[in-house]
Amino acid sequence: MTRSEKEVADFLKNLGIHWSYEHPIFVLDENQRPRLWTPDFYLISFGVYVEVCGSSSFDYDYRRKILDKNGHKVIFLHLYKESKMWMNHLMRYLEKITDYRTHRLSVILKKEN
Repeated sequence: MTRSEKEVADFLKNLGIHWSYEHPIFVLDENQRPRLWTPDFYLISFGVYVEVCGSSSFDYDYRRKILDKNGHKVIFLHLYKESKMWMNHLMRYLEKITDYRTHRLSVILKKEN
């Protein structure tokens, strides 16, 4: 675990958010080839992955595109350029994802009635 990943792990632990480290997920790449990727954290209670971005030289946009295309919810944290702002970013996106899921469920339940 990198220093940045350890910082995120400690933050999640302090909040009581349970996670799995490098939980593997199946994706199809841009050529429909099967791949197994391991985002840094899987937040179990939220059903969301977190990728800790550690370098400006890595193509995180490609990774985001493939994960989105495969329907995986992933929050990217750029600790190397966001300093302490990543914490607010993470919490804001967890809230957005939770709100979206609650809204979708209410739409589904209304259709049922």
